[in-house]
Amino acid sequence: MPGVNDANLYGDPKFREGFAVLGDMKLCYDAYQYHHQTPSLTALARTFPSVDIVLNHLGTPLGSGPYAGKESEIYSRWATDLKELATCPNVFVKLGGLAMPWNGFGFEAHVLPPSSDELVSKQSRYYQHAIQTFGPSRCMFESNFPVDKLALSYPILWNFFKKLVKDYTEEEKDDMFRGTATRFYQLAP
Repeated sequence: MPGVNDANLYGDPKFREGFAVLGDMKLCYDAYQYHHQTPSLTALARTFPSVDIVLNHLGTPLGSGPYAGKESEIYSRWATDLKELATCPNVFVKLGGLAMPWNGFGFEAHVLPPSSDELVSKQSRYYQHAIQTFGPSRCMFESNFPVDKLALSYPILWNFFKKLVKDYTEEEKDDMFRGTATRFYQLAP
């Protein structure tokens, strides 16, 4: 069964039939999948260029189960696939969600939650790659609470985000913290 057995729901004809309706209705799509499914999302985005898509949780680069201990290999594949996805102008990315246990950073097992500086040290290359690949005008910060609460606090997360983008312009920061989401979801300013 497509999407269940082969992890390519985006290629399933019934899914695509329903997905086409989003374009007809001028609606957007929030995509949540794991890093190895990003090429399928790229194919979907290219097939439906009139549907705006946002990739949630940086595409969830896995680091647990069969992916445990393979961070370098996973990062390389994730980064390459993300760069290809960014060639689709209808795709945006949500910056967040890497504190989930299946990302393999292990924060949930610590006695104390990580500090914002520890997050910068361990995760910034993922965020910086996404921002540099998509550009701030196609990136939006997200919280992933309550799931992220397993590993860290809400204030620590947002302090991490502020430290992450300290060298960006005020306009770029405004895009990532507010503007991109406002435009993408067609929210009133």
